[in-house]
Amino acid sequence: MTIRILLADDQALVRGALSALLALEPDLEVVAEVGRGDEVLAAVLEHRPDVALLDVEMPGLDGIAAAALVRERCPEVQVLIVTTFGRPGFLRRSLQAGVSGFVVKDTPAAELADAVRRVHAGLRVVDPALATDSLIAGESPLTARETEVLQAAQDGSSVAAIAGKLFLSEGTVRNHLSAAIGKTGAGNRAEAVLIATENGWL
Repeated sequence: MTIRILLADDQALVRGALSALLALEPDLEVVAEVGRGDEVLAAVLEHRPDVALLDVEMPGLDGIAAAALVRERCPEVQVLIVTTFGRPGFLRRSLQAGVSGFVVKDTPAAELADAVRRVHAGLRVVDPALATDSLIAGESPLTARETEVLQAAQDGSSVAAIAGKLFLSEGTVRNHLSAAIGKTGAGNRAEAVLIATENGWL
């Protein structure tokens, strides 16, 4: 039985390399490739893969949000996150979105192929080192609103710009930024963004 695969990665070279590696396996077939997160669901609906391999950081929609859409609309499709960014917060959010596996891109080709087979069989596959890191790191200390405000602050936007974008008062934005800085142990909001990003909380 051939396992049909969809690949989603915004880096064409990486996507091509993954496709070539998986094509060497007699029981695996890449049936579709996309370079944006907001193209994933349409490709899944069109090509009906058995397993979707998604990167986390993609334009349009991140891989975790795309995974949640796939699991909601096409629960028969298993999702395997394959990412450069092995961050504990990403793993936790991915599992909450319903993914079956989470591995990093430097996983050996044979292990990646085996991970595809295992998630297709209904098993869960998680990089063991990352699973340990996730347990140690724990859940994000940020509230949903603090997370939203920090995300809006990632590009260096002013408090006024963030307030306008999120339909909040400037005072409320300052309060959320202050709380996020305190919870992350940062010295300023740029540091808070960096710490939250490195932990996969954003």
